Order: sequence, then C-alpha cells, then structure tokens
Amino acid sequence: MLKKANIAVLVSGGGTNLEALLKAQEEGRIPHGQIVLVCASNETAYALTRAANHGVPGVAIPRKQMSQEAFETTLSLKLAEYKIDVIILAGFLSILSESFVRQWPDRILNVHPSLIPSFCGKGMYGLKVHEAALAKGVKVTGATVHLVNEIPDGGRILLQKAVDILPGDTAETLQCRVMEQAEWVLLPQAAEMLCEQISES
Repeated sequence: MLKKANIAVLVSGGGTNLEALLKAQEEGRIPHGQIVLVCASNETAYALTRAANHGVPGVAIPRKQMSQEAFETTLSLKLAEYKIDVIILAGFLSILSESFVRQWPDRILNVHPSLIPSFCGKGMYGLKVHEAALAKGVKVTGATVHLVNEIPDGGRILLQKAVDILPGDTAETLQCRVMEQAEWVLLPQAAEMLCEQISES
C-alpha cells in the first residue's frame, strides 16, 4: 500500500492553481500525495468553493482580522489536525514568518509567475510581476516552483518553464498564458516530486 503524503494548499483568491492541482490528483498525476485540506486567508475566496466541489475540506483563517502570530498559530493547529506533510502556496498572498517557515524545512512549495531570479521578491506578485516583465522588454518569461525559506522567493528552485512574450501582450494576457502553459503544468509535477521523496523517506 502506497503511503501518501498529506497536502494542504494555502490560497487567497480564485484558486485556479488549486484547480490545476485537484484535477492532476483526480487524473492520478500526484500518486504519492493527496490534498486533504485547503486553507484560505479570507472567507470569500472562491478557492473554498473549488475545494468543496472536489470534496476537499476547506477552512478560512481571515488574515486581516488577526495578528501574524495568531494567524500562524491557528494555521499550525489546522495543519496538525489534518496531519499535513506538505504545504503548497497557490496564490497565497501572505508572507509566512521565518519562525513558521523553519518549522517546515523543505516541506513548503510556492509557484511564482516568473523565471526566478527575475521579477521576484517582496512585493512582486500577481499582475505586478507581468507588468514588470513587459516594462523591462524581456522576450521570455515563465514560472518557477521553489521550496520556501525565510527569504521571499529565495528557496531552492525545483522546476522552471519558459513562456514566450508575444507582441501586443498585456499583463492580463501574459498572466493567463503563464498560468496555462507553465504554472498549471509545473505545480502538480513539483508536488509529486516532493511527496515521493517524503513517502519514501
């Protein structure tokens, strides 16, 4: 019997990356892991509806209504309750504290919508990343899945995939193409890589 690593996905908004992970799981592309919990940093996140549609428990921990310490304490209790092995940040907009991250060495994955080390770090998220790439005039961008450490977007890179920037691209069209061609492809692959390491250790 294959021992599966328990995955929690942390989200803040619509949950398109979560949807990609849930579909990958249902198609058997994450055989060493199973998503058992979705945590949203606000109670109106559509990602919670996506989780429910796939039969996965979802919980809201409203970040804006509590201190960082209280938020992370509440989150830690939920992760313990569900016996979580791996945390995946999928459009999660809160930066986790150093003390929290250190409790999960090489167990937290993040997807970032650029080819790190370009257009990354504190304050670089969502459309801002794509706006920066277009302003710089680069011809190629992409996405990166990396392990999370105490430095924003500073952890070890697991996977990267390049995406061409096309004439006439806006930040919105580029964001969609990077998600479809890179983020949704890489995230399930990286999840399986990490879960396989854990289940065999």
